[in-house]
Parts: sequence; C-alpha cells; structure tokens
Amino acid sequence: MIEVLASLVIPAVLLLCSVLMLKMKKRGGEAFMRGARHGLECTVSLMPSMLLLCVGLSMFTHSGAVELLTKWLGGACEAVGIPTGIIPLVITRPVSGAASTAAFSSLLEQFGADSREGMCASVLMGSSDTLIYVISVYFSAAVGVQRTRYAFAAAGIV
Repeated sequence: MIEVLASLVIPAVLLLCSVLMLKMKKRGGEAFMRGARHGLECTVSLMPSMLLLCVGLSMFTHSGAVELLTKWLGGACEAVGIPTGIIPLVITRPVSGAASTAAFSSLLEQFGADSREGMCASVLMGSSDTLIYVISVYFSAAVGVQRTRYAFAAAGIV
C-alpha cells in the first residue's frame, strides 16, 4: 500500500502544478525555461569549485596524509580525552562527507556502536558538516564572495 502511494506522489504533484498553472492562467513553459536556464548557469559556475574539491580530496586521502596526521596527533588527543580511534574521522570530516562516512563506518566496525569511540564519532557526525564544501559552494558560487578570509578557521573552531 505504501509503495503504491509513494509511486503516485510525483505524478500527483506534477498534475496539481499543471492544474494550478492552467487555473491561474500562468505561462508555465516560460517559467520552467527560466528556472532551467538559471539552474544550468548555477551548475556551470559550481563546476570549478567542485572539481578542485574532488581533486584535492583525492590527493589528500591517497597520499597517506590522514594516517600520518593520526600518528602525530595521537598523544595530544589522548591527553585531552579524545579517543585515538576517531582521529581519522576528525581529520576527514571537515574535508569530505564521503571520506568521513567511510571512516565512520570503519570505526563502527572496528570499535562497535556502543563503545566510547563509536559514541564520540556519532556525535561528531551528527553535529558537524564538511566545511570546505560549504565554504567553496556557498561563498564562491551562491554569494560571489572571492576572499573567505577567516571563514574556515572560525567554522573549525565552532
């Protein structure tokens, strides 16, 4: 029953929009074309930022930098009460959602969901976002800000 209703949602929304446009005597085709043109322009303006983000992330993860940083930061993190098992997640979370999800999944398999590492990682995943993505997309494309100044540092502190 739920599957049938779910499969009818999109056609019902399209039908409702069509009926409303006809009733209000709006030119739906022109509005659609303007929206599609604006969406395409936005996509094209986002491509350089997204390409830079993907290439940089790939270089960062495949170079072994995450493992090296984990070794360097292990003692300092233990001293302040951060479990060393979540250091790869702490490093990758600001950089990439996909890499941090993979690190989170690996962490849960290794330590378990009810462990201290699993609980800390769950809080980190639920309360943070990928800073580089947010800054690159929202500052460069949507708003047009060229110099982000201290945005990354401020967001990382918060």
